Amino acid sequence: MTPSEDFQSDGSVRAAGPDWGQSPMLLDQKQWSYLSRRYDLTPREVQIAELVCQGLRHGSIAGQLSIQPGTVKTHIRNIYRKVKVRNKMNMLLRFVSEAQGLSEGQIAP
Repeated sequence: MTPSEDFQSDGSVRAAGPDWGQSPMLLDQKQWSYLSRRYDLTPREVQIAELVCQGLRHGSIAGQLSIQPGTVKTHIRNIYRKVKVRNKMNMLLRFVSEAQGLSEGQIAP
């Protein structure tokens, strides 16, 4: 865990937000685990998807993960391809929609 991350009560780790507050946690660890299996996402892709869904930009993600912004862009492109979306908003909506179905029992884990 880096200084810019916080442990959550569900055992997940959330990146700390800007100085004015922290980014909201949209999905819990169980939901991310489901999405990872559903879309065959690598652990790094899940990590990046979580940060994207928290509103971080490529440069911020790259800084937190100590990788190049171009590498972040490549991971995001691979996530879009696997999830069959074209932008961050559609990815977020797809993830939240599917996770909501999981929590409501409509989707088998």
